[in-house]
Amino acid sequence: MSAINRTGFLQESQWHAKLFNGAWVEARGGTNPVREPATGQCLTQTALANAEDVAAACQVAHRAQPAWQALGPRDKAEVFRRAAQLAEIHFDELALFVARETGGSLLKGSHEVREAVVLLHQAAGLLSQGHGLILPSAAGRLSYARRLPHGVVGVISPFNFPLVLSLRAVAPALAAGNAVVLKPDPQTPVSGGFLIARLFQDAGLPPGVLQVLPGGAQAGEALCEDPRVGMIAFTGSTAAGRKVAETAGRNLKKVALELGGKNSLIVLEDADLPLAASNAAWGAWLHQGQICMATGRILAHASIADELTALLVAKANALQVGDAAQGQAQVGPLINERQHVRVCQIVEASVAAGARLETGGPGEGLFYRPTVLSGVRPGMAAFEQEIFGPVACVVPFESDEQAIELANATEYGLSAAVISPSLGRAMAIGERLRCGLLHINDQTVADECINPFGGRGHSGNGGSVGGPADWDEYTQWQWVTVKNEPPRYPF
Repeated sequence: MSAINRTGFLQESQWHAKLFNGAWVEARGGTNPVREPATGQCLTQTALANAEDVAAACQVAHRAQPAWQALGPRDKAEVFRRAAQLAEIHFDELALFVARETGGSLLKGSHEVREAVVLLHQAAGLLSQGHGLILPSAAGRLSYARRLPHGVVGVISPFNFPLVLSLRAVAPALAAGNAVVLKPDPQTPVSGGFLIARLFQDAGLPPGVLQVLPGGAQAGEALCEDPRVGMIAFTGSTAAGRKVAETAGRNLKKVALELGGKNSLIVLEDADLPLAASNAAWGAWLHQGQICMATGRILAHASIADELTALLVAKANALQVGDAAQGQAQVGPLINERQHVRVCQIVEASVAAGARLETGGPGEGLFYRPTVLSGVRPGMAAFEQEIFGPVACVVPFESDEQAIELANATEYGLSAAVISPSLGRAMAIGERLRCGLLHINDQTVADECINPFGGRGHSGNGGSVGGPADWDEYTQWQWVTVKNEPPRYPF
C-alpha cells in the first residue's frame, strides 16, 4: 500500500519536512519521520519544530490575531462551516489516515472525523451567541461586561485521539477571536495538526491565524514560556501536564489541563452481567485502552466477580488483534515500544504481587492482546497506575461503601460509572464518587464532544472544555462603563 494518497486532500508534498503558518514553510528543528504503528511503514515525513520555530510562529500569530478578532462574526462562522463541509467531502480519506497514523480501527478514525465536523459547526454556532452581559448600575451609567480573547492560545495535543483532542481546543479558541499555535504530538502530526491546517487553509482562514508545529518537549516548553501566548490548553499525561503547569504558571498564563485517569466502573450484584461485561470490555479495550477515560478498574460485587471475569475472558479471546485500520482486527497496536514495555511491566508486577492473569499478554511487535487480570487489589501496579493499554482489572468488593472507597482510592478524578437497574442506589453511589464525568448504566469512556469535559485532582486543574464551557475557557471578561460626562469627585 502506498504511504499517502498523493492525489487526494492529504498530499505529502505539501508538508514534507515543513511546518504550517498559513503557508508551508521550512523548519529549523529538523525532520520527523512518522511511522504507522501496525506495520512500521513510514507514512510520511514532517518537520520537527524547535524553540526558534516556536518563537517565530508566536510572533506571526501575535501579529495576525487583531485582524482576525476584528472580523465580523458571520465571516468567521463561514470559515468553520466551510471547513466542516471539506471534512465531510473528504471523509473516507481523512478517516483512513487517522486510523493508520494512530494505530486505530477505521471505526475509530471515522468517529474522530465525525466529531471534528460537529466541533467545527459548534464553533460556528458560538459566534451567533451573545458575547457579553448588561449589568445593573447607577442611573446615567451604562455598565456591561464583554468577553475578549486571550490573544494567542497555545494548544498541546496528544497521540491517542489527535484530531478530536486538537480540534476541541483549536476550533473554539479561534471562534473566540484568538490566534492559535498548535503543537501536535510528533507521532501523529497529520491527524493532530496538518489535517486541521489543510481544512482551515482551504476554508479561507487568514494566513498566520493558525500555526501548526509538531515538536517535542523543547517546543512545548518554548510555547509555555513565550510572552505573546496568553493561554495554554494541554491534553496529555499527568507528568507532562505538571511540567506544563509549572512553566506556564511561572509565566502567568492561563492553563487548561486535561490529564490522565484511573477510572472505575462499579458493577452491582443486580446488574445484567452480559450487558455489564460488554460495557466493561468496551471501556477497557477500546483503542487498546489508550484513552484517558478508559475503564482502569472494574469493581465487581464479590458475588458476581467470578462470573463477570469469565465473561470478560470469553470476550477477550474472541477479539482479533492486528491491523485494525484495514479491518483485519478489532484491537490494533500500541503507539510505540516504550508504551508496550510499560504495559508489560505493570501486568508482570501485578501478577508477581498476587493478581491472576486470566488471559492476554504481549503479542508480536507493538501488539498487546486484550488482557484480563483478576484478584487485583490496592497496592498493585494495575490498581494504582494508569496503564494506557488493553488490560481489564477486576477488583471485588463486598459492600457499596467499600466500592465507593475503592473507586475514590486514587489521585485521579476523571471518569466513573455505575451499572445497576436500581437507579436510586446507583445514583447515590455516583454522588459520592470524586470525578468530573459520571455515567449511570454506561461505561467510563462515554463522551460527546458537545459536553463540558474536565477532571479533578491529577486528572486536571478543574477547568472544563467543550460545549457551554468554551466561552469561559478561551476568553476573559472585561468590565466597561460609559457615562455622558465625567462626574465630579470630592478630591
